[in-house]
Amino acid sequence: MSKYGLIRDVAMQLRLLQQSFDAFDEAAAARLGLNRTDLRALDLVLANDGPFSAGELTRALKISPAATTTVIDRLERAGLVTRTRDAENRRRVLVTATDTAREVERDIYLPVGEAGARALRGYSGEQLTTILDFLQTARHVQETQTARLSENPAPPPGR
Repeated sequence: MSKYGLIRDVAMQLRLLQQSFDAFDEAAAARLGLNRTDLRALDLVLANDGPFSAGELTRALKISPAATTTVIDRLERAGLVTRTRDAENRRRVLVTATDTAREVERDIYLPVGEAGARALRGYSGEQLTTILDFLQTARHVQETQTARLSENPAPPPGR
């Protein structure tokens, strides 16, 4: 197969991989009774060592402060986060994952990580270095293209 054919196949596999990530996230959100924004917020809080401020969530999720409050309300009602006031700045709200959220992380996400680690053990160190480089490059491309779209929003089709 030609290099261009391989590039096309890699691009198609990336597209299918993204769709599989989306399907997994949809299934995880449905299992937890959350929407995708709530799930993204929970992931951010779980990935953070310690409290995550409401303002940080607002920026990371790229939603309004009011929408962030609604997300935190839903996660709190689900027993997945706690909300406290920052002792040093009473206007600042801190969001922390609960033990229930950590159980959810173990039940839903740990098996995926373990399965991925098992699959990666079949590759040599050199191959893993190439895979890592590819993933970093692909992420950079995506972030660059996201910034391009965000900085130059096009009008809706038909306008």
